[in-house]
Amino acid sequence: MRILDSIHGHQDLAALNDGQREQLCSEIRAFLIDSVSKTGGHLASNLGVVELTVAIETVFNTEKDRLVFDVGHQSYVHKILTGRQADFATLRQFGGIAGFPKPSESDSDAFVAGHASSSVSISLGMARARTLQNADYHIITLLGDGAATGGMVYEGLNDAAQSNEPMIVILNDNAMSIDQNVGGMAYHLSRLRTKSRYLGLKRRIRGMIRHLPWGNWIYKCIHKLKNWLRRALIPTTIFENMGFSYLGPVDGHDTRHLIDLLEAAKEMHCPVLLHVITQKGHGYAPAQEHPKLFHGIGKFDPATGEPFRKGGITFSDAFGSAMVTLAQENANLCAITAAMPGGTGLLDFKKEYPNRLFDVGIAEEHAVSMAGGLAKQGIVPVVAIYSTFLQRAYDMILQDICMLNLHVVFAIDRAGLVGEDGETHHGLFDVGFLRHAPGLRILCPASCKELQEMLSWSVQASGPIAIRYPRGSDRSYTQSAWRAEEQVCCHRCGKDVVLITYGVLLENVMQAAEILEQKGISATVLRLLTINPLPVQEIVPYLGENANVAIVEETLSTGGIGDALAISLREHCPDCKTALMNIGNNYVTHGSMDCLYKLCGIDGEGIAAKVQEAFDFEG
Repeated sequence: MRILDSIHGHQDLAALNDGQREQLCSEIRAFLIDSVSKTGGHLASNLGVVELTVAIETVFNTEKDRLVFDVGHQSYVHKILTGRQADFATLRQFGGIAGFPKPSESDSDAFVAGHASSSVSISLGMARARTLQNADYHIITLLGDGAATGGMVYEGLNDAAQSNEPMIVILNDNAMSIDQNVGGMAYHLSRLRTKSRYLGLKRRIRGMIRHLPWGNWIYKCIHKLKNWLRRALIPTTIFENMGFSYLGPVDGHDTRHLIDLLEAAKEMHCPVLLHVITQKGHGYAPAQEHPKLFHGIGKFDPATGEPFRKGGITFSDAFGSAMVTLAQENANLCAITAAMPGGTGLLDFKKEYPNRLFDVGIAEEHAVSMAGGLAKQGIVPVVAIYSTFLQRAYDMILQDICMLNLHVVFAIDRAGLVGEDGETHHGLFDVGFLRHAPGLRILCPASCKELQEMLSWSVQASGPIAIRYPRGSDRSYTQSAWRAEEQVCCHRCGKDVVLITYGVLLENVMQAAEILEQKGISATVLRLLTINPLPVQEIVPYLGENANVAIVEETLSTGGIGDALAISLREHCPDCKTALMNIGNNYVTHGSMDCLYKLCGIDGEGIAAKVQEAFDFEG
């Protein structure tokens, strides 16, 4: 029987010896490779934190103690060790367990974690709640995968250090170095400070001194003197300068040493930062050699690491290819991304024009403001960021770009539903918040070809422009209707109802029109190439005197163009009847795109049924 089969929580882990834990780590690694090969998911990051997570779950009881992830895609091992091993066949599938921490899924998931850099702030809030409530539990923050490149981390660290609230921040450093130690003496003393015998002696001395008269005062004086001497001899880390007690760096694949350090940190009763060195993909050669590929991967052959399905050209690929071509023609063109040159399709651009690709780390606000500075001085910056992450730069878009009407092109990848990544990654909010920005033009391609033509036009235009496009490849429509002077494309003519949509949702709307046709209902299908400003004047000629208009969007009901477009159309056609069809006003779970379209009622059948109901058509 595998040791893993007997592990259901903290008590089971705490009962293991060192040899059993080592075997458990091997079993977890094999389980992860086998399971993720069948479902797809984030593999490399989880292989890198096996020993670290086993150590955390051994020292702490995460049903009571609060483990806050940053970022959440490194939480698979935590889920395996907290009673969800049997559910991994459903990972990231509709109705199954999520690929990120989810408090509704387990009491052991302290907080949601899909975006990076917020964990220290969340943890400090929990620590202060603990103090206010006079409660007794530990708080552990797990930073990783570049989360510490985000500025919010340092806002949280600065406040946490000054608060003196007991909490442990674990920096999972997998080749994303923050503050290197300098010189052999620094390395030697760091190793010495983290040896278990040293830490045990330190605890015993502290206990003895505090039992003496004036013991606490004596201990504080000795502690301050020791820190002063150490800082005089060797360079300090940024974390120590902030006020954290720093432990590390330590081998993140040495479970015994990690357990000793975590036990020591738990007894320090102050803000502690534990610096752990890990390797992405550790223990699985294909993931070690290609950590970017195995960061988020589909189904693959576990024996070779080869993906089973190699898709066609994606929208991200098409964007990246066009950027290389446009850079050849325009020496002032540059690209900016926030830790995602691969995900946004910019690796070839980086190779061809390394001096014109700026990867700023997980710092979207900085990316947008820097783009403003570039644009103000005559450069044409293209800012490539996923829709869900662009949310963090809302203020910068308004203040630093649109207020000055600067020529910045936003390439908004993963717009709309994204499938298996779920609530934290769906791009459902950008339409709502971008339409607030005065002067920002928003383009919506329905094909890779159209994306490339829109991008080519955008870099030669003026003012702020956003192009939003989905995850994945072309659907049924592969042509382009882009004309700067024509912003509405008619894909089908009918007399009973007008269906208006934009982007790749065109395919579902066309399917709905076919279903309606079979029921004797004739539909016109209009696709908007621009949704800000709304091309109302181009839509009006397609309306009859008593038009029925359905506006179909892949957005929240309160965050799309539906209401504004309906009002504008009724100004031109007072008897126009309108119906809004969207995903509703709730967060959407994870699952395949087909499942989510059906869930939200915006698949072909769902749209057709809503049209019949809204306009009282007989089926």
